Amino acid sequence: MQEDDTPPWLPRLAARGGPRFLQIADALQAAVADGLLKPGDRLPPQRHLAALLDVDLTTITRAYDEARRRNLLEGRGARGTYIAAPKVELTAVLDLGMNTPPPPAGLDFDDLLKQGLAQVLMGADAALLMTYHLGGGSDVDRQAGAQWLQPMFGAVDAEQLVVCPGAQAAIAASILVLTEPGDVILAESIGYPGLRAAATQLGRQLIAVPTDPHGMRPDSLEQACRQHQPALLYLNPTLQNPTATTMPLDRRQALVAVAQRYNVRIVEDDPYWLLAEAPPPPLASLAPEQVLYISTLSKCLTPGLRVAFVLVRDPVLRERFLAALRAFALMVSPLSAALATQWILDGSAYGLMEGVRKEARLRHRMARDLLAGRYSGAGDGLHVWLELPGYWSPTQLAQAAHSEGIAVTPAEAFTTGTAETGRDTGAGTGTGTGTVNAIRISLGSIKDRGRLQAGLQRLSQLLARRPDPFTTAVV
Repeated sequence: MQEDDTPPWLPRLAARGGPRFLQIADALQAAVADGLLKPGDRLPPQRHLAALLDVDLTTITRAYDEARRRNLLEGRGARGTYIAAPKVELTAVLDLGMNTPPPPAGLDFDDLLKQGLAQVLMGADAALLMTYHLGGGSDVDRQAGAQWLQPMFGAVDAEQLVVCPGAQAAIAASILVLTEPGDVILAESIGYPGLRAAATQLGRQLIAVPTDPHGMRPDSLEQACRQHQPALLYLNPTLQNPTATTMPLDRRQALVAVAQRYNVRIVEDDPYWLLAEAPPPPLASLAPEQVLYISTLSKCLTPGLRVAFVLVRDPVLRERFLAALRAFALMVSPLSAALATQWILDGSAYGLMEGVRKEARLRHRMARDLLAGRYSGAGDGLHVWLELPGYWSPTQLAQAAHSEGIAVTPAEAFTTGTAETGRDTGAGTGTGTGTVNAIRISLGSIKDRGRLQAGLQRLSQLLARRPDPFTTAVV
């Protein structure tokens, strides 16, 4: 390619098309995919391309760096920059098993992270970011938490908040402070595996309460309360993990009423509320003194922050919660908390969350189209609960998918514990014994949308055929 040639792939930069360096990198990727650029083709020098596109040199440098990150380019020293040969990925598993937020289109997360950390370091004493913070977050961290919870509750007293190193730590601390060894914890028959892990390690008994299409059944909860005198009720009422069910308001009110009659505290784990389309108010707004409310940033922003806000309105209980938390997780990392606070207060968190929400909904539409007839998602959130045809079991399907290079999570991973008598009546929720013929598909962990599409297409094809008979390989 001659330096004075106009490249046929040259993009027309759009004012509202996102960062210009990403537009250029996307154009390079599209040109490789379309065959306009082939392995070994030499790209224009960066200054020449900057002049052609009327952008500064830094923009081109960032575009080339991004293209290298995507394995599109390779540098050959003084000879210049060339289109790279495709790299063979020997372990390219398409991960539909990990529930993480999808990367928002057009948002440069690396730049967001660098800017956020730079602002933190400019405005804070570095020594304070590297020492102990034992009060459940600084005053400004709790104020940021109160702002984060405003869509759920309106005005929140920042003094009622505890900043925790993630929701899992908050769940474990809640169990320690609200129960004793051997006590019963009630939960839905299919639910978050982290609850089971914490209850088992802490020596608590987890009892599964049957559900219907709207979540836990109030009559079954009442029966379980009479029979077991539980110390705690755990609920994940909005876009529940894994079934993606959102409890309607009347169901929330009925469950709270039962818990109040039997004086059972509720832990409300609510990581997806801000991603849902017009969700009902949290349980904690219906019974403020009855409910300990957990809101993590891991599902709306990024898991790497390890920051969750816990609303505990009772001051005595709040101090006991802090003491329990310190027994195993002394504090949230001050640097992580400061970054989360910076993003919330300067508005970056809301831009990132809106990008996650839009990308998640786009991916849900993709899943609905590719899994036609089987998709039963809510259209938002991070995951789909997929009922299987009768000829597949969840474990069989997960194993077969793995052999095709796809990771999914079978229903068995979400079985809560000892089952209550009674039958679940909701589609996809199985019975009180936890026998459920479904898998969870997570839509966010595959960064590239094209690879996600390929994974969903492959999964759809797998679902359409019957399992292969078992054979043993002889070598």
